[in-house]
Amino acid sequence: MDASGEIAPAVKSILAAARERGGGDERLSVDTRSLPAAFAAAEADGRVPVIAEVKPTSPTTDGERTDDPVALAEEMVAGGAAALSVLTEPDHFGGSPENLRRIRAAVDVPVLRKDFVVREAQLDTVAADVVLLIVRFLQEDDTDDLDDLLAAARDRGFQVLVEVHDGTELQQALDAGADIVGVNNRDLAQLNVDLDTFERVAPDVPDDVTVLAESGIETAEDVARMRAAGADGLLIGSAIMDGSVKEKTSRLTQTETET
Repeated sequence: MDASGEIAPAVKSILAAARERGGGDERLSVDTRSLPAAFAAAEADGRVPVIAEVKPTSPTTDGERTDDPVALAEEMVAGGAAALSVLTEPDHFGGSPENLRRIRAAVDVPVLRKDFVVREAQLDTVAADVVLLIVRFLQEDDTDDLDDLLAAARDRGFQVLVEVHDGTELQQALDAGADIVGVNNRDLAQLNVDLDTFERVAPDVPDDVTVLAESGIETAEDVARMRAAGADGLLIGSAIMDGSVKEKTSRLTQTETET
């Protein structure tokens, strides 16, 4: 299926670059830190389970953070992040596999590789605790199937976050066997963000599947809203990267303690 006409030009560019990228030279075998266990530990400590994202730039933000990514990651963990997301996409987000390697060596929380994996060989680029597979991207021509990529990632030891945007994509993720699902509040067709998206999709996620709310979470009120709608964890990037990352991470992870 090629439905690329239904996605925004900026996203088409990201997908085109993803199709061109190669993978690692050797098949990886990883020993991972458990994301669900990290979420449980955060809750036991009175913190909101937040995956804080090290994102130097993106097509939907202005400017670029040039700070040392390891220093940023350490500040996020000090601020209470249960896990980290690290961009490894170089062309549109200023990320790199080397950033992830350095960060994962420096922290003791799970690290998600945030990239746009469309073929099995790309799983071997760098070791991480969690990899991202986006259902919308894997509906395109010249990409591997979700089922095959999910199985290939697990064969290497990765945990897998499967990203969806609507009920149809959610069912595809569940049919493939996803046990960690992220609901992206951003529509890849228009790039607009609507927190109602999570509230519509999350009720259909089974209780034994870990569900994350992604995109558009900027305030303590947004955090409380997503948690009330059933989010086991939150993936937050721009709202943390825009300013003092330790202070902002702490503010967004302490919401439930304050209420």
